[in-house]
Amino acid sequence: MKHLTATTDPEYTAVENPSSLDVFLLKYIQDKRDLPFAYLTLNISLTLLPLAALLFVPALTGWAWWAVLAVYLFLSNARFKGPFGLMLHCTCHRILFKQKYSFMNKYIPWVIGPLFGQTPESYFTHHMGMHHPENNLPDDQSSTMFYQRDSWRSFLRYLGDFFLLGIPKLVLYFSRKQKSTLRARLLRGELLYIAVTFGLCFVNLPATLAVFVLPVILSRVVMMLGNWSQHSFIDANTPDNCYTNSVTCINTTYNHKCWNDGYHISHHLKPALHWTEHPKSFRQNVDQYAQNAAIVFDGIHFLHVFVYLMTKRYDLLAKHFVNLGERYQNDAEVIELLKSRTQRIQRPALLAQAA
Repeated sequence: MKHLTATTDPEYTAVENPSSLDVFLLKYIQDKRDLPFAYLTLNISLTLLPLAALLFVPALTGWAWWAVLAVYLFLSNARFKGPFGLMLHCTCHRILFKQKYSFMNKYIPWVIGPLFGQTPESYFTHHMGMHHPENNLPDDQSSTMFYQRDSWRSFLRYLGDFFLLGIPKLVLYFSRKQKSTLRARLLRGELLYIAVTFGLCFVNLPATLAVFVLPVILSRVVMMLGNWSQHSFIDANTPDNCYTNSVTCINTTYNHKCWNDGYHISHHLKPALHWTEHPKSFRQNVDQYAQNAAIVFDGIHFLHVFVYLMTKRYDLLAKHFVNLGERYQNDAEVIELLKSRTQRIQRPALLAQAA
């Protein structure tokens, strides 16, 4: 176990001597704290977009094509994938560009999003239209409740269900909830992406597979892995309680790279909270976390959580567990708590509880 210490995760620090480019970009973005998003968007646009276009050039063949592909895959997956994915997340909750330039808010999901396997509108409609309103409860089509959350078999069933039925289930959800606008946005983005990808296969199949097909597979695996880890520990008695159906990871380099994504409890409590405010919000409300027996890890992030669960290394999870309010006497008690929170929740028991 660990005791709570000072948080080292990023908070907003004003730029003392803004550059001319800073001043220019600030004219367009809604919140000055999101200046890093503008720079990330520029970096992606100036590197990945030209490389993706180059892969479709017929004159580029042989080792030169493979060299460009290697650079492209390195930048898209090793450098930009995590920061972009969580920038997309943040800009779904809080738009990046000012209202007078609202058309520019389409640039991230429609232009550079597909380079990372994010089909236009699918992330926004799923995340904002379903996941947050349903809060990992039964109507959330990506809910982890009904799976054994330290089991490879359960995770593969969860992943397979999302790949095969995720979009159809989301369409049916929007129909059932009478959210026709979100349904239309989802279908427009998905069908257009499929049509363009299919057409490009006849132009350059290898480039299309590399730029438009492989990223979709990778991104949806990563997203489901992330959601699984973020909602692995659920108190079956209070599954609607954000303190006990989500996880927080503090003091990790992941939070510096991915805009404090580790603060998943506070994100569900206050979805519109700016990413730079999560560490402060956590410190201010730490007593609530303790009273609700929230699960907080120090020094690890969601990929660690996933690997430790799949290998059943509860000892390593307990090692990084933060003993808020000094509720637990030893690691054995923490392990017992963690194991109890990963148990599959039976639908009949949940219905009986609701009644």
